[in-house]
Amino acid sequence: MSMNFKRLLPIPKDIREEMPLSEAAAARKAGFDAEVAAVLSGADADRRLLIIGPCSADREDSVLAYMEKLAALAERVRERFIVIPRVYTNKPRTKGTGYKGLLHNPDPEAAPDLLEGVKAIRRMHLRVVEETGMFTADEMLYPSNYQYLIDLLSYVAVGARSVENQEHRLVASGVPCPVGMKNPTGGSMTVMLNSIAAAQAKQTFIFRNWEVETTGNPLAHAVLRGYTGPDGRNHTNYHYEHLERLAERYREPEFANPAAIIDCNHDNSGKRPLEQQRICHEVADSCRRSDVIAQLVRGFMVESYLEDGNQPVDGGVFGKSITDACLGWEKTERMVLEIAEQL
Repeated sequence: MSMNFKRLLPIPKDIREEMPLSEAAAARKAGFDAEVAAVLSGADADRRLLIIGPCSADREDSVLAYMEKLAALAERVRERFIVIPRVYTNKPRTKGTGYKGLLHNPDPEAAPDLLEGVKAIRRMHLRVVEETGMFTADEMLYPSNYQYLIDLLSYVAVGARSVENQEHRLVASGVPCPVGMKNPTGGSMTVMLNSIAAAQAKQTFIFRNWEVETTGNPLAHAVLRGYTGPDGRNHTNYHYEHLERLAERYREPEFANPAAIIDCNHDNSGKRPLEQQRICHEVADSCRRSDVIAQLVRGFMVESYLEDGNQPVDGGVFGKSITDACLGWEKTERMVLEIAEQL
């Protein structure tokens, strides 16, 4: 057993300087981020966030083809949704093996190449921002790596396997954009709420060999994604009574800006992506029936790509997920338009 230090990688500052965001896009981002914050704080009660896109951003050509369609759809529903595209470049693996996302495998069928990977993830996000005008979301799987993208991101997710980790919680307290803290795989609301409290608090810790202090992140919030029970089966947590119970425990003054995003795939759908349509409709109906739930639920998270389902890494179908199964574009477009009308 040993650890082989292969090569020194560029620090995030060097990559950002080598591949900069344009001044025009940086200026637009400040206004966009303010709109996102208004939704999460409840100041904008008429709109919700829609964090949507492939399970894993695997190829530039198919991801950009999807994002061009999404940008057009975002314009059609802008009175009801602020759309933030999922450009997830790290893929957590339950057993730690296999395809780990663009950061590890810029060519999904080749060996890992992390030097090319740190450039590939920034290039992917940059292209989406500059070519579609949308600002992106990614998962903070590795807290020390998020700085490669920090000037581009308008939303960060902390996953169900990471939300109990101290470093993720502390780093989330200093991220300058909203951070969604998912409920853990075992489903504990207490763990999720503790994570939100930690991310909203001021923190002092070691990060990349620096002693750092954070101001706390008042836009850290809950993401409900279902859970796996002791029986090994999928269990949901998006129904009316689940949202009522969360609202009872998740309130001011203990928490700033109580807000929940409903992840419509993962354990909530049992990884059956077509069920995301039904789940979105049910949650929208719950919002119509309860002012308390309508205040709490500030958006949806959906896994969507050009084609329904998924395929092996070498499957060869353009725009079909090579990780979790996704909702195809035609169904996605219809669902988003219907939910916008329902809301």
